[in-house]
Amino acid sequence: MDPFAGAIRAEAQLRALYEEPTPISLRKDIARLDEMARRLIAASPMVLIGSVDAGGRADVSPRGGPPGFVAVLDDRHLAIPDATGNRRLDTLVNVVASGRAALLFLIPGRETTLRVSGRACVSADGDLLAGLEAVGKPPRSALVVAVEEVFAHCPKAFVRSRLWDVSSWPDPAGLPSSAEVSHAHLRDPALSIADVAALQRDSLLHRLD
Repeated sequence: MDPFAGAIRAEAQLRALYEEPTPISLRKDIARLDEMARRLIAASPMVLIGSVDAGGRADVSPRGGPPGFVAVLDDRHLAIPDATGNRRLDTLVNVVASGRAALLFLIPGRETTLRVSGRACVSADGDLLAGLEAVGKPPRSALVVAVEEVFAHCPKAFVRSRLWDVSSWPDPAGLPSSAEVSHAHLRDPALSIADVAALQRDSLLHRLD
């Protein structure tokens, strides 16, 4: 069976399956970083970044730091300092290619998220970087977003998933460890699971800052 065989090809087909959006859901996009948006961003230690490359291939990558690590520059712009990672640079390469990004800000324990999207660029401007809170080492670059959409997203996904409900969390003993996952995906017969675990510990110890 080809799961793409019944794919919807036009927006009109898709709209026909659903009721019209409520006026409230359309009106909540404020297209700027007002006081409420700033407060939510200041409280968020985690943001998910969606981006696409020149060929339309999509990527979602997490960025984390102390609450407030994402800087609101003014009502229309924010900046996310780059942090030490695996140096694949997927998000940054995508933004350089497409000039766009979408953000989802998470706050632990809060079921409402903040969505921000718009034009984007990668900047290595010294004055800009100097004003950003370092996440580990001083950033070599920052992702800058010129906001076009800003709105709070409803909590239904978090309610349904019970994401913040500790009692719903799976038993870690029933899941593969981070080292086991990496070992399986690296497909390197010269590495054992213990080797991968040691590499991960070393990375967290020496490359987080």
